[in-house]
Amino acid sequence: MSQNCIGKIRSNYARLSEKEKKIADYILDDPDKIIHGTINEVAEELNVADATVFRFCKRIGFKGYQAMKIALASEISTPNDQVLEDIEISDNDDEKLIADKVFRSNIRTLENTLEILDKNSVQKAVEILFHANRVEFYGTGGSAVIAMDAFHKFVRTGIKAFAFIDSHFQLMSASQLTEKDAAVVISHTGTNKDTLNILKTAKKNGAKTIAITGYPKSPISQYADVSLYTSSEETEFRSEALSSRIAQLSLIDALYVNLRVLNKEQAQRSLEKIRNTISETRMY
Repeated sequence: MSQNCIGKIRSNYARLSEKEKKIADYILDDPDKIIHGTINEVAEELNVADATVFRFCKRIGFKGYQAMKIALASEISTPNDQVLEDIEISDNDDEKLIADKVFRSNIRTLENTLEILDKNSVQKAVEILFHANRVEFYGTGGSAVIAMDAFHKFVRTGIKAFAFIDSHFQLMSASQLTEKDAAVVISHTGTNKDTLNILKTAKKNGAKTIAITGYPKSPISQYADVSLYTSSEETEFRSEALSSRIAQLSLIDALYVNLRVLNKEQAQRSLEKIRNTISETRMY
């Protein structure tokens, strides 16, 4: 997978601490300084600790400062500005070009999300879902659509899956969960009060919780037992939240397929029952 340093910095920027943003700005303003400087020189110039620079490198997906330098040096030879232009929509773009840029933006969102996807978190999430007696999907606004899509998929696995559009119904349903159940909460910002209340209610009843969000330091991410993160960039005509939905759907797909693989026979029986029921209904 391509180690796109500048792309990683931009896609993770909103999630960085103030000191980490200082380092990010330093790199974006003049990448050559990083390529030709040591970690000590960078830390001294920015008045931060060496450890802070090292943590920044880890945060954006590199093993350390040297690994980031190598990726950045390679990238400088092929300027990233052109990549950014590939998704920025202009008033002069025709219909086909706009469509092309939307597709490229979606592809970039998926690539960035895949780069920050944590193997252990995926494993824990799959384990929680596999052992759950009941799985509920929660989201409000645009995230409610993602939750309904998750229900549409997971009901085919044989797992007792549920989702509601109305936030009050969601809260009532969460109040009935037990320690044998699982709750999946979806929120791009991770700060939605309704979704946070639903998450707290589910945890209070002992249910295992999974968050799908774009911000590691958000309240929802901090409360959930396991968090899966999306990474997207905002453009003039498309918000970061809108771009993140393609990544949210893909994370749901990844969890669904994992469950299908783990429980092939039950999933097949469930899918056949659904198909037979729909076929019988159409006969009348």
